Amino acid sequence: TCDTGDQQTTAAVRLKEPAATIVERLKDVAAYEGEDAVFECRLSRETAQDAQWFLGDVPLQSNEMNEIRVQGTRHSLILRKVTLEDCGSISFKVGQHSSAA
Repeated sequence: TCDTGDQQTTAAVRLKEPAATIVERLKDVAAYEGEDAVFECRLSRETAQDAQWFLGDVPLQSNEMNEIRVQGTRHSLILRKVTLEDCGSISFKVGQHSSAA
């Protein structure tokens, strides 16, 4: 605000969070049935944007079979005790960016 006594003007500052990009992409994983499969990727920055993991087209959540972790810019997915039904494409999406393995 600028106030001269008989006149006043006001402006505001608004900040937009820059979009995160994927700087370390997913790599293919081979595992034996019953083992854990670990997928990791790294973003350009820590972000509050929604990041999502998918098995095929199915969004994944943390539960007894899937563990999703975020440590700073590193995002990881652990598929616990994989079976043949877990074979397929794993993808990670954040904003407009995605990576698959």
